Amino acid sequence: MERQYSHLTWKNRLKIRRMLDERRKPKEIADALHVHTSTIYREIKRGQTWQMTSEWEYVQKYCPETAERKYRENLQAKGPDLKIGNDHALASYLEEKIGKEHYSPAAALAKIKEEGRIFSVEISEWTLYSYIDKGVFATITNKSLPTGKKKKHPYRKVQEARLPKGDGIEDRSEEINSRKTFGHWEMDTVVSARRSKKRLLVLTERLTRWEIIELMKDGTSASVVAALNRMERKLGSAAFREMFRSITIDNGVEFADCAGMESSCRRSGARTHVYYCHPYSAYERGSNEAANRIIRRFLPKGTDFSSLTRQKVKEIEAWMNNYPREKLGWKSANRAFAEHARALSIDIQKL
Repeated sequence: MERQYSHLTWKNRLKIRRMLDERRKPKEIADALHVHTSTIYREIKRGQTWQMTSEWEYVQKYCPETAERKYRENLQAKGPDLKIGNDHALASYLEEKIGKEHYSPAAALAKIKEEGRIFSVEISEWTLYSYIDKGVFATITNKSLPTGKKKKHPYRKVQEARLPKGDGIEDRSEEINSRKTFGHWEMDTVVSARRSKKRLLVLTERLTRWEIIELMKDGTSASVVAALNRMERKLGSAAFREMFRSITIDNGVEFADCAGMESSCRRSGARTHVYYCHPYSAYERGSNEAANRIIRRFLPKGTDFSSLTRQKVKEIEAWMNNYPREKLGWKSANRAFAEHARALSIDIQKL
């Protein structure tokens, strides 16, 4: 069919977004819309914007609202023309979730659906970002968003100075790598300012993104083993083995006691299997790193943990586990984890 050179419409822009989400190439999109390929390339460039995922990472994506706004600069929404209009209840809800409870715009909108709330208007994620960018809300600005844009640095391969105490991540089975089975975890620590030796031990279940955060007195390997021992005693050895089938960690000194982490404190034999990442390869624990970024929203780098209490730590843990996740179909980690825990008859309340 002969290509047309008319201006793209709003429906065209929505179709472009959908096809880009389907990983279709610009030429395929151009053919579908009967326009020249260069038109699609210009349109994608016009609509590029940074969007934050539910994992609090920024990715560059095509936004139809941005493209439409740039195309129709003289029709920018103002005052009474805003779609949110006089729905003060919706505005207040979004200001509460994003400004005070640290939700991303996408998660705040997902929470509305999860809670079954009904407002006089519905707005899309793209529109919400547009309103924040324009300063429509009284208490939300771009500074209210959890993290800024991150510059990506290329990962460098590093010669290992020493072999890890246990198996390397390359020994992990495809079952673990695929994230299709329950009970495989990533683990790391979050450090305090130098004035305190306290640390947080952070465990992230790879399938459900469920978090366990434990406050430790210091960052020694003995404290890590002691924290795992406490969890095993609370859950029982059989439940611990079911729940913690593997744990992937980095090569930090706090994880040097591989045998201590793997061995049961209540019976002879192993309670889990530990895998070590490659040096300088935090991306191999991607979910765990995302969790650490969220924790830093509450406890920024430089925070002194001296006065940090277990109650406060568990409040952060509860917030994270109740947070809607895009990767989980906007379910919370609590809901996703509970389904698997019930199937295994594991009482997570013991933790």
